[in-house]
Amino acid sequence: MSSPTGPASGLPVRMPRPRQPGRHRRPEPAVAPEGAPALVLAVPGTPSAAARSLAEEVISIARSELPGLDARIGYVDGEGAEFPTLQTVLAQCAEQRTARYQQALAAGVEASEPQGPVAVVVPLLAGPDNALMRRVRQAVVDSSAPAELTDVLGPHPLLAEALHVRLSEAGLSRADRARLFTVATAADGIILATTGGEEAVQAAGITGMLLAARLAVPVLAAALDEPGSVAAIAEQLRGSGSAQLALAPYVIGPEAAEGLLDAAAKEAGCATAEPLGAYPAIGKLTLSNYMNALGIAPPQQQAGAPVR
Repeated sequence: MSSPTGPASGLPVRMPRPRQPGRHRRPEPAVAPEGAPALVLAVPGTPSAAARSLAEEVISIARSELPGLDARIGYVDGEGAEFPTLQTVLAQCAEQRTARYQQALAAGVEASEPQGPVAVVVPLLAGPDNALMRRVRQAVVDSSAPAELTDVLGPHPLLAEALHVRLSEAGLSRADRARLFTVATAADGIILATTGGEEAVQAAGITGMLLAARLAVPVLAAALDEPGSVAAIAEQLRGSGSAQLALAPYVIGPEAAEGLLDAAAKEAGCATAEPLGAYPAIGKLTLSNYMNALGIAPPQQQAGAPVR
């Protein structure tokens, strides 16, 4: 027990640490603003337990960066309670906001009628895919809920870092160019494989340049969903002197049809890394798109750090 003047029994009292002055002061942790719209992650592709697990991990990363964040998952091709459609999730967001407002009025609490979006929809896509984005936009319209749709996650330096990590995990690149060791299976040419057609290939090329700078090997983008595209890029790389190629999937996972990556790697005759998946950068970029849509400064992100 303690008295107003101090601990009665001599036990230590936990006192708050004084804030460190000056430029070395730690920044206050960011928290989600009260009443902020929900972040709704739009998951493309066929719903599955694997897609749900990946989406939940991405959401978990975003929540760890912004405590208090209301984050939800909607499926572009969802069905039922297990895999709710994007329209369903957005309609729920609108209904819940209306219910909170009515409860406040019923309790005699002075409250202004809610305005602005009930949710910010972030597509779980690394690059542009016009066909998928049209469906996401239509889902937002069909929901009749006031919601804002962000752009896709890339191109971005953090995605180049993620690709580097996936290649190194597969033994297809050095983890760190500064270290004095070689990887016997390291590729001397990278095929950056994406979905979404020609526009997606051009956008992937920007991230490809960043990846090439990290690895000091040529990187060329190809379309997974265009027959012959990956094989043509493989032939181009071999023609320019690359002997050992690797396929780096520039996809998060659910947007690529099952078997597409394996078929492309076989067609090109090369090894392949894993998709980007729930690499931490995916969660951070998801949150960054959400916060930028609301005009909130996102938590600091350091891009381009060497992979350890």
